[in-house]
Amino acid sequence: MNDNRPLGYFVHHQGRGHAERAAAIANAVAPYRPVTLFSAREDIFPPLATNVTVVAIPSLFEPTGREAPAMAALPAPRTVHCAPLGWPTITAAFARIAQWFAEERPALFVTDVSAELGQLARLCSVPHVAVMQHGVRSDPGHMAAYESTVGLLAPYAAALEQDDRGEALRAKTHYASGIGVDCGIIPDKAEARRALDIDPHDDLVLVIAGGGGDGTPSAPLTLGARAEPHSRWITIGTIRSEWHETPPGNLDHRGWVHNPHMWIAAADRVVSSCGNTTVHMVMAAGKPWVVIPEWRYFDEQVHKALVLEREGLAAVSMHWPSHPAAWDELWQRASAIDVQHQRRLIDPDCAEGTARWLEQLIARLWHDASRAPHLEAVA
Repeated sequence: MNDNRPLGYFVHHQGRGHAERAAAIANAVAPYRPVTLFSAREDIFPPLATNVTVVAIPSLFEPTGREAPAMAALPAPRTVHCAPLGWPTITAAFARIAQWFAEERPALFVTDVSAELGQLARLCSVPHVAVMQHGVRSDPGHMAAYESTVGLLAPYAAALEQDDRGEALRAKTHYASGIGVDCGIIPDKAEARRALDIDPHDDLVLVIAGGGGDGTPSAPLTLGARAEPHSRWITIGTIRSEWHETPPGNLDHRGWVHNPHMWIAAADRVVSSCGNTTVHMVMAAGKPWVVIPEWRYFDEQVHKALVLEREGLAAVSMHWPSHPAAWDELWQRASAIDVQHQRRLIDPDCAEGTARWLEQLIARLWHDASRAPHLEAVA
């Protein structure tokens, strides 16, 4: 069997996290074998190694107007999440990937994320690894994808696993804390403040506004900032203002920035949602941290926030504070956080470790008949 067969990788094109970790893993695998990334967008990836190719496929999730509307109301099987009928873009995307399977005979296929493409790989007799995220994932669609895998990749530390994940899933999971996030670029606070021209004596609260929906609401931030007139509150990202708020002078909206890691490093305290990139940057910097989860499918951020609170890594509220005393209670809890514990849960070698795990998995599957049946039994 040719040991230089490629690794395939489907990358969801929404958000930064999927593309960032795909690039980190692909670049780490590239010294071992070529990697082909399939995505609806080619412009979302950080720099890639010469042995990594991006193949554009139609989006699996966005209509184009060429669909058959008569079938839009037909129910989907419980074992799939996104499988509408009459979408030519889905037909073309699946055909392109299946053709690549037949032509290249890949060693492994990674999905981040698509339950349907994971099942396609299995039906095409191609071993696949699924990226597993936080949230309510025990439905038939997720379980069909997980049970068909030869391995699961969790982009977080094993200590941050949900309590409801059974031993069968944990046994086939590789944990990669910080994958796709260059946590080594985060400087110390003094260096970051010099670079950003921030007074070293300022008490700085950084609010990292999420990119989902219409932006982070500004009204709750005005309450928190006004209650701390001697502190500076700075926001980065998209902010949604409302007519009734009265912004205090110590609240400063900076919008999108190219260097969020510098602002995190410069902060004394951080407020954010809990997307993958944000979580690992804040933990790498080590900060008193307030987390307000955003809406995501399958309650992904809600469950991640609960795990962060369980491990003493963040003070969590399921909604934005509506009065100053609520902010005060959150900051009291955040002040008790052990920031060294946050830093310890980041693995600086997670990309290389993931590449080694994938290569060992490939070797067992294709060359070690005594080990491969164990993988199937676990599934």
